[in-house]
Amino acid sequence: MGTKLALISVAVMLYTCQAGSSFHPLILIPGNGGNQLEARLTAGYKPSSLYCNRWNPVVKKKEGWFRLWFDPSVLLAPFTKCFAERMMLYYDPELDDYRNAPGVETRAPHFGSTQSLLYLDPHLKHITAYMAPLVESLEQIGYVNGKTLFGAPYDFRYGLAAEGHPSHVGSKFLQDLKELIENASSSNGGKPVILLSHSLGGLFVLQLLSRNPPSWRQKFIKHFVALSAPWGGTTQEMLTFASGYSLGVPLVEPLQVREEQRSSESNLWLMPNPKLFGRQKPLVITPNATYSAHDIAQFLNDIGFPEGVHPYKSRILPLTERYAAPGVPITCIIGSGVRTPETLFYGKNGFDEQPEVVYGDGDGTVNMVSLLALESLWSDKINQPVKVIRIPGVSHTSILRNGAALDQIIELISGVNSSVQYSVE
Repeated sequence: MGTKLALISVAVMLYTCQAGSSFHPLILIPGNGGNQLEARLTAGYKPSSLYCNRWNPVVKKKEGWFRLWFDPSVLLAPFTKCFAERMMLYYDPELDDYRNAPGVETRAPHFGSTQSLLYLDPHLKHITAYMAPLVESLEQIGYVNGKTLFGAPYDFRYGLAAEGHPSHVGSKFLQDLKELIENASSSNGGKPVILLSHSLGGLFVLQLLSRNPPSWRQKFIKHFVALSAPWGGTTQEMLTFASGYSLGVPLVEPLQVREEQRSSESNLWLMPNPKLFGRQKPLVITPNATYSAHDIAQFLNDIGFPEGVHPYKSRILPLTERYAAPGVPITCIIGSGVRTPETLFYGKNGFDEQPEVVYGDGDGTVNMVSLLALESLWSDKINQPVKVIRIPGVSHTSILRNGAALDQIIELISGVNSSVQYSVE
C-alpha cells in the first residue's frame, strides 16, 4: 500500500498547488458500534446487582461520565450483565419513540472530530482500532483533523423512523450532521463536502440526503462514498435477534446480550428488507416454520420478542419501502467473496442455541443483495450516478484497514478532489 499511497499523495499535492485550492472537506460517519459511547448514572438508576452499582466503574470523568462502549469489563460475566442493562433501550408506546434505561444518560463524545472513531478504547489501541488506519491514510495525503477532516459519532443504538413518527435521538443526529456539513463547507471556502460512511452510517447519510431539498444537496455535497453499507439489512441480524451475537468478542455469551441487542432501534432497522430479499428466499428455517423477509413480524413474535412487532411494522417497515435517489454521485466500496450467513437452521431446542448456518456471498456480515441494492434499484435513474467497487476477500470491517481497500478509498478521494476519474483495477 505504501508506494501507491505515496504516489497518490504526491499527485494530489501537485494538483492542489497548481489549482491553488484546498481539499474538499471530508466527514466520516461510522457504523454500528463504530465510535465511543459515554454514559452517566443518575439517581433514577436501579442496578440489578451489587456489581452494577453506581460506583462501577470506579474511575469516571468530570460530572460522572464514563466510557460505556467499548470497555474491556464487558468480557467478565458479571459486568457483561451491567453493560447490557445500561445499553438497553425501551420503546415507549405512548411517546412512540425509544428512550434509555431509567437513570442512564448517554452521549457520543467529540462530535466533529475523528477522536472517538479512531479507537473504541484508547488504552487498547492494537485491538480496538476502528477508523485509525483510514484516518492515517487520509492524513498522509494532506487531510487535517478539525480543518478538512471531521468525524460524526452518534448513539448508534438509535435509528430513524418513517414519516409521521418521532425519532428524537436519530433526528437530532441528522440535524447535527447537517450543521457539521454546512460549517465544514463554510470554513473551507464554500467547497461542497465529501461524505464517507461505514456500514450503518450509510443508511443515516442516505436519509439525510433524501430529507433535504435538491438545492441543499447541490450546494453542500460533492460525493458520497459508502463502505460496506447494508442498504437492505442482513440475515445476520435475524441471528442476532433470535439467539444473540457476541460480535466476535471472546468470553461473551450471546444470550447475555440478546435482550439488549433486541432493544436496539438500529438493529431493528437492519432486518432484511422484503423488497430486496423477496418472499421466496428462506432466511430462517425451524421444525415448525420457515421465515422470509416478508415474515419478520411473525418471526419477532415467535422468538419471544412480541414487543418488537409494533415498532417494526409502524416505524421501520415503511422507512425501508422507499429508496429516494438523492441525485448526488455515490460510490459504494464493498467486500465480496467472504462467507456470509444466508440461511439459518434451528433444531428442536429452539432459539436459545446457535443455529446451523448456510453461507452465501457477501462481506461476512452483509449479504451481496444488500450491498448491491442501490445499483439494482437505481439502474434506470439517469440523474443518479452509482458506482460499485468490489474488493474480493475483504470483510465488513477489514475494509477500514486492508491495504488494497485503503488504496481504493484514497484513490477515489484523491480523484474527487482533483476531478480526475481514476481507473479501478
